[in-house]
Amino acid sequence: MSPAHHQVPALLLAAGRGERMRPLTDVTPKPLLQVQGQPLLQWHLAALQEAGVEQVVINTAWLGAQISDHFSSVFGLQRLMDKREKLSISYSHEGVDFGCALETAGGIARALPQLGPVFWLAAGDVFAPDFVFDSAAVSAFEASHHLAHLWLVPNPAHNPRGDFGLSADGLALNLPADDPAPRYTYSTIALLRAELFAAPWCDIPPGNPGGIKAPLAPLLRRAMDNGRVSAQLYTGRWTDVGTPERLAELNSLSSDAP
Repeated sequence: MSPAHHQVPALLLAAGRGERMRPLTDVTPKPLLQVQGQPLLQWHLAALQEAGVEQVVINTAWLGAQISDHFSSVFGLQRLMDKREKLSISYSHEGVDFGCALETAGGIARALPQLGPVFWLAAGDVFAPDFVFDSAAVSAFEASHHLAHLWLVPNPAHNPRGDFGLSADGLALNLPADDPAPRYTYSTIALLRAELFAAPWCDIPPGNPGGIKAPLAPLLRRAMDNGRVSAQLYTGRWTDVGTPERLAELNSLSSDAP
């Protein structure tokens, strides 16, 4: 792959219980629920393959064996086989190793030995069929001093206050609660450096051998306060598929499945 098309591995988060999706998730992990004709997680996998990403790690916990049984160790859409290598899949089975999910930062820290110094991150329960895992974004991020680059979206109805601010020069802002500046919602898609999961930003030991549970937001806010997180606004289709109602709404739309 030429430097102009340099890519990095990706981590897809698929360990959650999906409580708000019950009873659908009592027997099927949320990333395998069908969205417009294919498992939700497959939309990300297809986009990663299209972008030339060669390696993806999927973390699992709730009903995790269903996910690894379904996707196995290789993903490849037939229509891309003539121009792209197949996507290699490995797993971080938190449920098998610790009996539960480790939350976002805990899960990322656990999967780091399978990733690299820079990697894509996306949540397996988000539908973003227009998003491009752009190699140019990778190159720009690697050339920066930032620890994370976030894609933010306009606030959906279920998160009206948003999560983070966005400065005119492209920095994500950890705004005080009473700050009137606009906030946007974190899409759960990002580029991250492994460095974010080490001191002074994170105190989880490398590889998280003890299965420490920890959320990602405090790490991001700490890095934002030091000017180390960039961001941009993404306005393509995006849905946090968090409830049966949102899933049904997506499936009522025409399919753009690849």
